[in-house]
Amino acid sequence: MDVAALSRKADFPGLVTPDGDPWHYLDTAATAQKPQTVIDSMSRAMGRDYATVHRGVYARSADMTAAYEAARHRVAKFMGAASDNEVVFVRGATEGINLVAHSWGEANLQPGDRIMLSMLEHHSNIVPWQMVAQRTGAKIDVCPLTEDGRIDLDALETMLTPRHKIVALAHVSNVLGSVLGAKRAAKLAHSVGAKLLLDGCQAAPRMRLNMAELDCDFYVFSGHKLYGPTGVGVLWAREELLDAMPPYQGGGAMIDKVTFEKTTFAPPPQRFEAGTPMITEVIALHAAIDYVDALGPEALFAHESALAAQMRDALRGINSVRLFGPEKSAGIVSFTIEGVHPHDLGTILDEENVAIRAGHHCAQPLMEHLGVNATARASFGLYSDESDIAALMRGIDRTLRIFAR
Repeated sequence: MDVAALSRKADFPGLVTPDGDPWHYLDTAATAQKPQTVIDSMSRAMGRDYATVHRGVYARSADMTAAYEAARHRVAKFMGAASDNEVVFVRGATEGINLVAHSWGEANLQPGDRIMLSMLEHHSNIVPWQMVAQRTGAKIDVCPLTEDGRIDLDALETMLTPRHKIVALAHVSNVLGSVLGAKRAAKLAHSVGAKLLLDGCQAAPRMRLNMAELDCDFYVFSGHKLYGPTGVGVLWAREELLDAMPPYQGGGAMIDKVTFEKTTFAPPPQRFEAGTPMITEVIALHAAIDYVDALGPEALFAHESALAAQMRDALRGINSVRLFGPEKSAGIVSFTIEGVHPHDLGTILDEENVAIRAGHHCAQPLMEHLGVNATARASFGLYSDESDIAALMRGIDRTLRIFAR
């Protein structure tokens, strides 16, 4: 594979320092840099094209409404959804999970029911379920991991019972890069009558999605990790599930008729999009999906996983490094260096124009499982290449020399 051809660094104005030097950005799992086409799209939407949606009768409002709904159609196509009505725009994956936990969860969970999570989940796929469990009397179970850091589906099979009503799992781990066997997870969940929610934040930017093939019931992702803007995300759900779910929030746009005596609600997806939506962000998300889809998710996964493998090989040559997760990962490598706190490493790397993530990555239960307080995490994007790995290794070499004094 021609890694340099795929990396497309020139499309991303954020990948240089104020002095014009290369900035080696290895924190894409936290948030992706934006290509110029996305920036331009959002600028146009905020400027010459701007108007409200779903309300105005004037031409520009009608045009913006058409663009907004065209973005919904684009997302549905990107996800392999059966209908545009299955796509709900939310502020991010966190809100999407909270929506499902609050709306579906409170309507379907009761004392004695069980919620299944896994040891590697992001806090956003733990805390909402804890909150709904406290309100409904349901209890949470935690699926363990395999030795190499994958969700253990053999264990999941033995743990699931008819009391489990929802299984909520990361499609790709934000710390370990491990990829879930999603089809098998869906089969296992459905075998006991449970629904499956997949947190697709790390999968959507680098894997082809098809809701029919995955056979899940809910899927969420955030726009800013998919090279789009912050403040927008997607909840996909089967249309029949959305039809049966009560509103998550109340306000304008999600109603059919309001009187002081009673309010009736719009059908999905409008029922779940209260208030003025994130108009410009949705338009820019459309541009981001066009950009990613043109490159091909299969090529992106191969590109980023190859870089992760190359980096693991380089780190394996340092005796004081401990690597976490499977050998083949979705472009994410977490590690520690003996005697060097990840925050110190991150600070020194920053002086070398290398950006990594250092901390618990919103996955404190996983850190406890791994026996560490924090890790350093390097995560690749479609713009990453070998020069980023070389810069990281130079920074690590400098760090080791500093701590050896």
